[in-house]
Amino acid sequence: MDLIQNLALGFGVAFTFQNLSYAFFGAVLGTLIGVLPGLGPVATIAMLLPSIYALDATPALIMLAGIYYGAQYGGSTTAILINVPGESSSVVTAIDGYQMARQGRAGAALAAAGLGSFFAGCVGTIIIAAFAPPLTELAFKFGPAEYFSLMVLGLIGAVVLASGSLVKAISMILVGLLLGQVNTDVISGVPRYSFDIPELTDGIGFVGIAMGVFGFGEIIANLGMPAEHREVFTKDVKGLWPTKQDFKDAWPAVIRGTALGSILGVLPGGGALLASFAAYTVEKKMPAKAGEITFGKGNIRGVAGPEAANNAGAQTSFIPMLTLGIPPNAVMALMVGAMTIKGIQPGPQVMTANPQLFWGLIASMWVGNLMLVILNLPLIGIWIKLLTVPYRFLFPAIMVFCCVGLYTLNNNAFDVYVGAAFAVVGYIFYKLGCEPAPLLLGFILGPMMEENLRRALLLSRGDWSTFLTRPLSAGLLIGAALLIVVVMLPAIRAKRENVFVEEG
Repeated sequence: MDLIQNLALGFGVAFTFQNLSYAFFGAVLGTLIGVLPGLGPVATIAMLLPSIYALDATPALIMLAGIYYGAQYGGSTTAILINVPGESSSVVTAIDGYQMARQGRAGAALAAAGLGSFFAGCVGTIIIAAFAPPLTELAFKFGPAEYFSLMVLGLIGAVVLASGSLVKAISMILVGLLLGQVNTDVISGVPRYSFDIPELTDGIGFVGIAMGVFGFGEIIANLGMPAEHREVFTKDVKGLWPTKQDFKDAWPAVIRGTALGSILGVLPGGGALLASFAAYTVEKKMPAKAGEITFGKGNIRGVAGPEAANNAGAQTSFIPMLTLGIPPNAVMALMVGAMTIKGIQPGPQVMTANPQLFWGLIASMWVGNLMLVILNLPLIGIWIKLLTVPYRFLFPAIMVFCCVGLYTLNNNAFDVYVGAAFAVVGYIFYKLGCEPAPLLLGFILGPMMEENLRRALLLSRGDWSTFLTRPLSAGLLIGAALLIVVVMLPAIRAKRENVFVEEG
């Protein structure tokens, strides 16, 4: 009964004109960002953080959430049409979706991606509504020791689940932790590593790092790609709906992808990207039917499964952020930043202190997913037209928008310089093949880890055994240790590398 009452409260909040407008704006912008290669929800949300100062907390978060799951939809469009994933989690969709487009079946691929995403998004929202309250009850049992152990587990999870080299993932997290130390000491009040620069006494600006590494860095990387490698199959998008056989082939893949994505979305560092890779691997392992197209040659299961998984993963990644205040990925780290800007402390108290915000956000996800199906299927022609905008017009406009956004943070050019410095850093990471998302997680979690570590030690009078004598804390540290052991096993390490490299 409580769940129905809470959802009724949420839909009451979501169906106000203001919140519907911001949900629609977020969904449209998210789809647009997903469609434009090289941009993603992290860069966009980072750019928009300055604008939320003027908004109330609920419409601001509804808009940012719409951008996130909208980008999961939009990313599949470029992946299918031009073999350029608009979003990192659409990398796998490009393998079979692009081949379907080349065979003149782009409409069927786009529809399978859209409908799979809608089903997964709805299921993900129901899972959030059902499991967030009990998790919140558990979160109230967390003290400083438990929060520290949870963050250790989160960072190790981010390393284990990051794509590519383990060494690079660990390095990125360590860089993030070190950057997080540039601030004023929480207990003594003494500035650290600020080099007598007044702007650094409050720490390096989160928006500057995010916009520099993800926004500017991605733009520089994309400008380095030869334009002639892109071909658009606009002439081949005719019938939108898949055939009856396509539906029969796709729906089991959608259900499997939704289940996988719902679980993996909750894990730190997992989310949509890992879910889509895992779903594709599962579909390849499933027995093929007679006469079925092989994977990599235009199999519709290779589009429907990963698209369902990445959207379910995007939705359920809100669970740890909303209930524990722990961001499982870079986008959720930005959402935590947005909540902090609005004076809301992320964590278990959000549900009790701001029920309208909590349940309104959840209800708006369902509304937003419905809007996205309406946007993506009939209006696919409009998104295709956007792909023809030359980069020479697109990227200068984005750069100007980023710089204006950075300057308006504190009306200080220093923030623009920080963004520019991290643009260079972001491009270096791109060239080295380093995934920057773990850096952002380390930067967000580092100061929180330090604060909880020192609080726990103050409460226990310097006794380090407090982390092992408290059952919840000990359980989380054991989980972290097991993750390290598992990932070091040669068989697991080989499989992990194979999953991320396969079909690359």
